[in-house]
Amino acid sequence: MSTIAGIKTAETLLNLDHVCKGYGSGPKQLMAVKDICLSLKAGEFVSLLGPSGCGKSTLLRIVTGLNTATSGTVQYRGQTLKGVNPYATIVFQTFALYPWLTVEENVEIALKARGVPSTIRQDRARKLIDTIGLDGFESAYPRELSGGMRQKVGFARALAVEPELLCLDEPFSALDVLSAESLRGELMELWLNKSIPTQAILMVTHNIEEAVLMADRIVVMGKDPGRIVSEIQVHLRHPRHRKDTSFQHLVDSVYAAVAGQTRPETESLGTEPGQPGATRRLPRALLNQLAGLVEKLSDEGGRADLYRIGGELSFELDDLLPIVEAGDLLGFLSVQEGDLLLALLGQTYAEASILARKEMLAGRVLRMPVIAWIYESLRRDDNHRLAWEYFLNKLQADFGNRAEDQLDIAISWGRHAELFAYDDDTGELYLE
Repeated sequence: MSTIAGIKTAETLLNLDHVCKGYGSGPKQLMAVKDICLSLKAGEFVSLLGPSGCGKSTLLRIVTGLNTATSGTVQYRGQTLKGVNPYATIVFQTFALYPWLTVEENVEIALKARGVPSTIRQDRARKLIDTIGLDGFESAYPRELSGGMRQKVGFARALAVEPELLCLDEPFSALDVLSAESLRGELMELWLNKSIPTQAILMVTHNIEEAVLMADRIVVMGKDPGRIVSEIQVHLRHPRHRKDTSFQHLVDSVYAAVAGQTRPETESLGTEPGQPGATRRLPRALLNQLAGLVEKLSDEGGRADLYRIGGELSFELDDLLPIVEAGDLLGFLSVQEGDLLLALLGQTYAEASILARKEMLAGRVLRMPVIAWIYESLRRDDNHRLAWEYFLNKLQADFGNRAEDQLDIAISWGRHAELFAYDDDTGELYLE
């Protein structure tokens, strides 16, 4: 049995066994997460990584007891979790501080909710404020603090109840780059030196470098439905340095796991709304951004490393992956082991005139079942016009509360390809 600064690391704290979370019922039930099997041992820092919509935050809320699983079991120290997990706390990406309370009062409120006497509350709150580097700001109000300082208060409040399991839901995403980097370093110092009583950390992120920088194990999740794709052990020593070859290699490997591989067309496109089978969601990507990516790939000779090209274009993971997914769906590019490969169709598109591009794009976009269904519905109507609400109501059976988002994306793609348009005055879609 190994130990990390005195923690017995063989002891399993958390165990998820085939956990599912669904919304709605019937064949079109929306599965947020499906068949999640995951364990977390004392001494581990584990990161849940994946694109938006893969159920990372849903899973974190199930672990803390803020949400309940539809099926499967959640166990903490071998006991089935019922209600809120008393051994875990969560830090959200928004600061969630009470603006009318001081720093000290914001930290104390977590202890007050647990029934801790006022004299003990004050002493523990002040020690934590000192530990996280906010000594001297006890009487300050949140409005007087920077974003990084406000998030430190959030950490102090979470740590005040001395949780065994600290859950972090993208805690650095709302901060500027420098504040986020500083707070990451301070948290890792507290964790590695065991200056806090926390036994394990479970962090949700969509930032690959952040996960490699901090975690001992990275759990990569995919979407539709949210599921575990792979787990990657991080054996790099702390402190970790972004420019190290081993760090860069691991980041590249994680990118490959997150991006996945191009799937066969019959599997990737799905069925039209209202038909049996899964209806494929359209990625939230602008087609003019895809055109830029295709041109960039063409300039690179038809092949580029996904991690490197994301950095050159200054795209975060959640910005880049939908564009890549759109290019994959339209047949302009493919993904192989973390590399983007420009397809022959993509090369033709990159070299085509504006008019030829429109014609190519119209043909490719019409292969998308949702867009083909909208186009055919308009074509069959006598006036070739139908209300926006008509399509929304139909799509809700397949996409639930994501129906409006899907319709907006479909309209954007249809307009870009000049297949159909939207009249904002009448709230109608119509054929061009």
